[in-house]
This record gives sequence, structure tokens and C-alpha cells, in this order.
Amino acid sequence: MERLDDIIAAHEGREGPLLPILHDVQATFGQVSEEAIRAIALALNLTRAEVHGVVSFYHDFSETPDPHPPVRLCRAEACQARGVEALVASLDPATRGKLGTVYCLGLCSVGPGAIVGDTVHARLDADALAALVEQTK
Repeated sequence: MERLDDIIAAHEGREGPLLPILHDVQATFGQVSEEAIRAIALALNLTRAEVHGVVSFYHDFSETPDPHPPVRLCRAEACQARGVEALVASLDPATRGKLGTVYCLGLCSVGPGAIVGDTVHARLDADALAALVEQTK
């Protein structure tokens, strides 16, 4: 709880602190727990429903720790131009079903890219993508 208080205090006085606090909490604890939602709501004078709404809306936040975070593959235009759809097609159907999608990781010049948890992977080819999916089982 002390680390949570430190995270909230680090953003005191900041304009629009909710998302930065949530990102720090997710990075520190691997989740945004109900306890964290309550503390954040209290500190920011928001309702728990408002904070929960933000947590549940964004895919970056999880209310429970995920020991096997999904591989989220960038399928934005730049990665499409760099062949991401051909990579997906090269995977077996069971592996394809384990991929999540995200639109733009900001890796446009080094795509196709993917993110697993907080780790970003760039310049993926079929073998590298298959290995990422295999590692997250």
C-alpha cells in the first residue's frame, strides 16, 4: 500500500493524473487491483466507477495479474505495409487464434511489431512471431 501511495503522490498537482497513475500502478504491481482503484478514486476525488471505467476500457490495464500476457500484434497501416498480414497467414490456425491486436505501437519504421506485457518486439518475421506466441503459453 505504501508503494501505491508513493505512486499517487508522485503525480500530485499534475493535470490529468489518472492515466499516468494507472500506468505506474500496472507497471509496478502487474495489475490495477480493486484496492488500488479505491485509493486512486479517493486521492483524485473520483468515484470508483469512474476509475474502474477507465481501467476496463483500456487494454493496457488488468484487474488481475496475467502470468501469460497475450502477444498483441500491431495491425496498423505501417505494419500492414511491412507485411504483418503475411506473417499472420504463415502461422498455423491454432497459433493465429492466440494473437491479440493493437493499432500502432509507434514502431512504424521497424515493423511489424508486437507487444507482450510491457515488452515491445520489432522487425518480426514468421519465426520470431511464432517463438513469441510459444513463449507465452
